[in-house]
Amino acid sequence: MLSALRSCTGRSLRSTPARLRSCRPSVAAVAATTTPFRRSTAYASTSAADSSPLSTRSTVIQLLNNIGSKREVEQYLSHFTSVQSQQFAVIKVGGAIITEQLESLASSLAFLNHVGLYPVVVHGAGPQLNKLLEDAGVEPQFEEGIRVTDGKTLAIARKLFLDENLKLVEALEKMGVRARPITGGVFEADYLDREKYQFVGKIGKVNKNPIEAAIQAGCLPILTSTAETPEGQLLNVNADVAAGELARALQPLKIVYLSEKGGLFNGETNEKISTINLDEEYDHLMSQWWCRYGTRLKIREIKELLDTLPRTSSVAIIHTDDLQKELFTDTGAGTMIRRGHKLTAKTSLKEFSDRDKLRDVLIRAKADGGRYLADLGSKSFKAYADEPLDVLAVVFPNEGSAPAVLDTFTSTKAGWLGNVADNVFNAVKRDYPKLVWSVEQGDENLGWHFDKAQGSFAHGGKVLFWYGAESAEEVTTIIGDRVGDAAAGGFSNSVTGIKQQARGFSTSARPRLSGSIQRVHVSGRRGFATTNPNPPMGKGNASNTKPSRVALIGARGYTGQALISLLNSHPNFDLTHVSSRELAGKKLEGYTSKDIIYQNLGVEDIRRMEENNEVDCWVMALPNGVCKPFVDAVDEVGSGKSVIVDLSADYRFEENWTYGLPELVTRSKLAKATRISNPGCYATAAQLAISPLVPYLGGDPSIFGVSGYSGAGTKPSSKNDTEQLRDNLMPYSLTDHIHEREIGAQLGVSVGFVPHVAAWFQGIHHTINIPLNKQMTSRDIRNLFQDRYAGERLIKIVGEAPLVKNISGKHGVEIGGFGVHSSGKRVVICATIDNLLKGAATQCLQNMNLALGYNEYEGIPLP
Repeated sequence: MLSALRSCTGRSLRSTPARLRSCRPSVAAVAATTTPFRRSTAYASTSAADSSPLSTRSTVIQLLNNIGSKREVEQYLSHFTSVQSQQFAVIKVGGAIITEQLESLASSLAFLNHVGLYPVVVHGAGPQLNKLLEDAGVEPQFEEGIRVTDGKTLAIARKLFLDENLKLVEALEKMGVRARPITGGVFEADYLDREKYQFVGKIGKVNKNPIEAAIQAGCLPILTSTAETPEGQLLNVNADVAAGELARALQPLKIVYLSEKGGLFNGETNEKISTINLDEEYDHLMSQWWCRYGTRLKIREIKELLDTLPRTSSVAIIHTDDLQKELFTDTGAGTMIRRGHKLTAKTSLKEFSDRDKLRDVLIRAKADGGRYLADLGSKSFKAYADEPLDVLAVVFPNEGSAPAVLDTFTSTKAGWLGNVADNVFNAVKRDYPKLVWSVEQGDENLGWHFDKAQGSFAHGGKVLFWYGAESAEEVTTIIGDRVGDAAAGGFSNSVTGIKQQARGFSTSARPRLSGSIQRVHVSGRRGFATTNPNPPMGKGNASNTKPSRVALIGARGYTGQALISLLNSHPNFDLTHVSSRELAGKKLEGYTSKDIIYQNLGVEDIRRMEENNEVDCWVMALPNGVCKPFVDAVDEVGSGKSVIVDLSADYRFEENWTYGLPELVTRSKLAKATRISNPGCYATAAQLAISPLVPYLGGDPSIFGVSGYSGAGTKPSSKNDTEQLRDNLMPYSLTDHIHEREIGAQLGVSVGFVPHVAAWFQGIHHTINIPLNKQMTSRDIRNLFQDRYAGERLIKIVGEAPLVKNISGKHGVEIGGFGVHSSGKRVVICATIDNLLKGAATQCLQNMNLALGYNEYEGIPLP
């Protein structure tokens, strides 16, 4: 197996990266040779008997997809494997990380190696050396921040470097990764100042041969930060300096400094700095009062380093645990520093020095790019771009309060990867407080546009985006005007303004959107772009002001009643039909907006109503296994006009249905969905309590769940018999419960789930035991959850284990406890949820709001 893996990830990768994809050892073989690594990843969820031909690389790529989109992972991986292996990355590892985070470091490096990447690692051992010197009675001495290294210090340091190097090599090999210790022969140096610093070196030459030989043999090169004089005298070298000289010699795409803090921080706002483009921001950054001491020195040193490297190179300052997220996602995790290019804003074609380059960019962006360029000469516009035109934005201003039109936005891969696209868009946003633009629905960067917009609207194969609208009426005008444009031939990427059409919606009356309009969607702000892969959407003003007609099929149960209560206070949902065989002919109680009589709607009734376009949203609140004929009746009509939300488990495993857990499923996906399966109550709380730890699982989570008896429904049984439940706890479905399968399928890991019912009416408590693949503290885990769910209005992270009595009747989920075993390798997390609300009705309303274009939390009482 190892030979097969080496043939995939060794020398051949640099010349033919595509060959890696053809090497497909079995999962069983991978498991046999990478057992420690397997335990630290989702390999554990794959049976060793599984004969599907997945390679190690494809398996790890699936894991990477958990932290970023498939597009992001494939884009970065292609970018990184397009160069020689030794040019991928230089990673500087501080001594404290080897001491305190060795397993995490090895796991992160193993991830990279298993997708065929070969970072060159250079480490220090400063804190360990200080301790050894103190134990030996030698007081460490520093001059101007540089360690004075006498003969005794050098002798201790030499042995220490060898020991620390071996620790990292052995940790990697335990994870199935070949690593080669390189403790000399790379850095040639002279004395920095022999009289002042004694055995401290100044690197003058880097010998790449040992590094290249290691990579050609399929090994990760692990270097110590020591050097030799031409005569062979060992010298001590600062690890940061060694990493910088190594980067100058190898000219890698990435230089990574692993940091316990995880990045650089803005001293005024205390927020982590995500990206620094030096050519654009350096002078401003260095003028800030808080940019001083170590931060100032680090930025200046990095600039000096990057000035000697290709513009494609960048420096990342990150925490060990965030290495994959920084490298393989757009949002990253730490601080990325690159040279970038200065941005320019031009208002005439004469200002473009390279007209041919501009023409080429426009031709790539537009089918009529040549003619478009000619037309620009007679129009008022403002064009934003970086110097090499990797990103170009053309804006047509509008007079008065009408929004400007972002008529063209195009970026190369380098522009996306280097955050230049974000910088250009931010420059546009500074100049134009109101903006509208459109993008093809199939655009691979559609999610990026959703993040930049306040709202969106899909029609005719395109998505209209906007921001800056101050009222629902203004949004209505924008949509109406664009629908007018669509009537004249569809959305155009070359409109020069928002035309006032006869079909434009009135701002004084609610518009009736035509049946051909697919969806209106409003998104919120990303206040936590570096931590949450699925940021909340739907927090802005609702853009769909048309009431939506709702039919509730199966309203007798507790969930149906809870949903009716929520719909009663919703300003945009009009409950028009309520079906219950047992209650047919009776008046609906609890709905005060109007009088409604229960009906007994059959399959033919459903089909007829769909044909007549009487319903915008069908809610199926029926028992498991019952709703299929009703869904089929809607589907057979094939109009595509209505949304179905199913509260049963019937469609939770169907690929053509969208799983409706907004906090874990991309909200833009829900905004475009017409068939939504509402998650189970147990499953919702369990997934939210496990999901942030999926990358750190060391085994299968086990879930002990207890529900109030309302979860057993209204049909009499032992599980809702209050006499049998008095002073009792009743276990049931001890294996293979439907929620066990649901949780495992959605998280991509195996779980054990044991449900119980207790004597209270509503509310669920989970106690979840989670093995970990690395040592973690309670604070580490709590911070992980707080970062993951920052901004989520229905998820609350608490310190103590949450209580059922505090969640009953509430619309969210509470997660807490975070009890870590003394080994640091197991955590117990508790979660509570109201099974009738966030476990069913509230979540249903979230999904309805998203799918029908309203504020996600409309109609949901929030604290």
